[in-house]
Amino acid sequence: MREKWTELPRRLWALAGRYQYVLLVLAAGALFLLLPSGGGEEAEPAGTAAEAEPFDLEGFEEKLAETLSQVQGAGKTRVVLSLDSGSRTVLAQDVERQEGGGASTVVTVGRGSGSQEVVPLQTVAPSFRGALVVCPGGGDPQVRLRLVEAVSALTGLGSDRISVCRGDP
Repeated sequence: MREKWTELPRRLWALAGRYQYVLLVLAAGALFLLLPSGGGEEAEPAGTAAEAEPFDLEGFEEKLAETLSQVQGAGKTRVVLSLDSGSRTVLAQDVERQEGGGASTVVTVGRGSGSQEVVPLQTVAPSFRGALVVCPGGGDPQVRLRLVEAVSALTGLGSDRISVCRGDP
């Protein structure tokens, strides 16, 4: 009797004939469907982290001033930045081309309960117009050069748009 049960899988495999690999793939798919799909928590959709963090100019100025204050010879630093344009989010658009013109609509995704969200493609960083750095060491050419290089590296501004002035200690 035991021999019959051990022979059964081999006989079924032989009966399947040329469809045995198809049946194997279907069985594996059914097995994967039965596996748990994870916890009941919803994963955070891609792109929401970029939307949740708008650019904070004052916070950036404070952080930059704190960092520049650690440059040797600079002393306590104050920084003022001016913006050409703030940060913005580029949204996905569906463009329809027709003869004589075209139309575009913003792509949205349903999130359940009738709510819809736009689909962000990227967040464009703000562009700076200029920078003013005031510090006690601003009169020293070496300190000035280091500060200009640091501000240029962090903001993307050219050295002609960064002014370093000597201030009171």
